[in-house]
Amino acid sequence: MNDTSEVTVVIVDEDPVFRLGMTALLGSVRGLSVVAEAATTVEAVAVVERHRPRVVVMDLRAGPGRESGVDAARQVLRLRPQPAVLVMTGVDDGDSVLVSLRTGARGYLLKGASAAEVERAVRAVANGEILLGHGVARHALACVAGPHPGGRAPVLCGLTPREHEVLDQVARGLDNEMIARRLALSPKTVRNHVSTILTKLQVNSRAQAIVRAREAGLGGDGPGGAGLGGGR
Repeated sequence: MNDTSEVTVVIVDEDPVFRLGMTALLGSVRGLSVVAEAATTVEAVAVVERHRPRVVVMDLRAGPGRESGVDAARQVLRLRPQPAVLVMTGVDDGDSVLVSLRTGARGYLLKGASAAEVERAVRAVANGEILLGHGVARHALACVAGPHPGGRAPVLCGLTPREHEVLDQVARGLDNEMIARRLALSPKTVRNHVSTILTKLQVNSRAQAIVRAREAGLGGDGPGGAGLGGGR
């Protein structure tokens, strides 16, 4: 059953102009109320904890880089009562949609969405629905429907191109030092990529990641192609 009580909202975005416009838009809609704004991950967690909104509208960038926005969403979603997160961003690709949904976001809109679309999305996620904006759903469906020539398998959607490249090397049975030399990266950078890959693939070990990668067709023509090799 839909909840008809007032929907309180926090806006999280590094752009003050966007925050101002979104606050004005939602504040003009009956039944919606913007209770606070934030520009960074730290601010976002603090204001959400203080105001306990029903909905948090946020960009993938809550500070420098997309990962900080994803981290902000994770931290916000650990709070109780848990708000509904609506991602509103300029990033239009299936990987970003899936990363957001895996993080726990309930909606994804592009910043060019109309006022009516924004209102509908805020109300939908507040009522427990999942909503993907116009033009976004097709990217997500293409990502999960299956591989296509030259594309990535659905199990790997959500990885960045560099993470995909590192995982391919892991699936070949290479250790971090060897991967670092091959890709001209530092061993620490490779370790960080591997850690992120395990999180995104929702696996607990390097061996499990190798199995998932092999199922997606990676690593089959390199060292260790017949088994898990020495890259664990």
